[in-house]
Amino acid sequence: MMRLVKAGLMFGNLYEVSSPALVERYNRALEHLTGKRTALTEFHIDIVGASPEIAHEFDDELYLNPHGANQMFILLSTDQKTAPLLNSQFSTSRSILKQYIEANEDQLFALTAREAVAGELMNSVFKIAEPADLLDINQIEITADTTQSHVAEAEELSAQIDRFMSDDDAWWDDVLIADMIELAKRTGNIQRNPVKLDSQTFTQGNYFTSHFGGAYVFRDANTPTIILREKIDGMDAIEIEQVLTFEDREGIANWLRDEGLSQLIVQRPNQDSALVIRQKMDFIVVSVAADQGHDLSGLSRQNMRTLERRYANDLPEEFLGLMDVWRWASMGGRVPKIGPAHPSFFYAVRGSQHKDRDLVNMLLSDLSRLDFRQLFIMHKPLFYERYATWPEEKKDFVVRFLEQEYAMDKAGAREALFGEEPSMEPEPASQRADKLKANPWAGMRPNESNPSMNRIVDGQLYEVDIESGQSVKVANTKPYVSPWGRPDKKYRKRKRR
Repeated sequence: MMRLVKAGLMFGNLYEVSSPALVERYNRALEHLTGKRTALTEFHIDIVGASPEIAHEFDDELYLNPHGANQMFILLSTDQKTAPLLNSQFSTSRSILKQYIEANEDQLFALTAREAVAGELMNSVFKIAEPADLLDINQIEITADTTQSHVAEAEELSAQIDRFMSDDDAWWDDVLIADMIELAKRTGNIQRNPVKLDSQTFTQGNYFTSHFGGAYVFRDANTPTIILREKIDGMDAIEIEQVLTFEDREGIANWLRDEGLSQLIVQRPNQDSALVIRQKMDFIVVSVAADQGHDLSGLSRQNMRTLERRYANDLPEEFLGLMDVWRWASMGGRVPKIGPAHPSFFYAVRGSQHKDRDLVNMLLSDLSRLDFRQLFIMHKPLFYERYATWPEEKKDFVVRFLEQEYAMDKAGAREALFGEEPSMEPEPASQRADKLKANPWAGMRPNESNPSMNRIVDGQLYEVDIESGQSVKVANTKPYVSPWGRPDKKYRKRKRR
């Protein structure tokens, strides 16, 4: 793991705590939340104030997140908002806390100038004991204050000021005036510098959790679905429309397609898209060569083909399937006939442009683990877990590749892999109609009947007739087999729109 740390690929961008004043503030907050104190004089913390050094000291990676359900946090500075979240149990926790910090940044900046702020992401449940509990996680409420209760005292002082100004007899209330003076000594002038942290509530919609071996919860979908890595006890008690496991690859692919959550990386022959597939193939070759004990120290793109030929007989089905896709995309070869059951299928799919795109790509990286770059980008905990099991040769190559190629242009790599960042605002219907009128192929996705010529509008599947350019409403579709399959005149019954 030290290779990753030295290359800035692990524990990167953490907030350093080294001054005695900050260490003492942290200890006061830590004792306030957990009853513990650290003996360390220097350490680093993530966005919630969790430190890998303190976790090692306590032998507890979740010392700020008991039971993995209610994340506590310690803020020493608003600069923590750019730090990662280590050992996250929910994929939404970091974004929720970051939104909270940005919404209260001025107040938090003033408070952390003199004291640490301690708080909690209060879940709808206190402990996740069975799979059905996943559906009880509806909202996350954030509450926070300093260890000296500056926020609570400021609220109390504000209430006393209101009483003093509105009550005619308050001028003669010596006790009230004395209390106000004492509180003002600790809070400062709250009229000029208000001290208030709004208790915010965030809806927990679609998310990933590490509980139960890993679960992807999509409650906001048209067909609410939970996708589990493996079968677990209590699945039958989950009151949701559909529960899938990684064994049901076709069910996952069909659901992603029907919800409009996924798209093919290569939707038609295209050199740029073919390059993405080629890189995924290279990563698979590296894995095979490393397992064979090959020295990868001098490996480059130029001699990757030599390595591929050397281990041709050992290359897995994932490589062979992607080879068909790459050949079609770059050389105009025959249309690949690869369905969800094929090991390579999810390597050739990515999340479409919607608000949960990253969650879908996280799921897809879980289903295509030989692509170490996508795994590192979208699912770091799983990447670190897999990294620990790799041969030394592969560890060296992966660190070198991520450091020299991915880290040099993260934004460019993400755009090539996943497309442009999706807009958080829904596209107006008129704008979408104008876009489709100008380009009838915009927003389409392939299927086995007509590659690269399909699109979803208001939940209904349409095709574009190549000769006329008109949209054709599709009915009576058969089960999903291969998105690249050849056209079949008998496959669908069409009705003019």
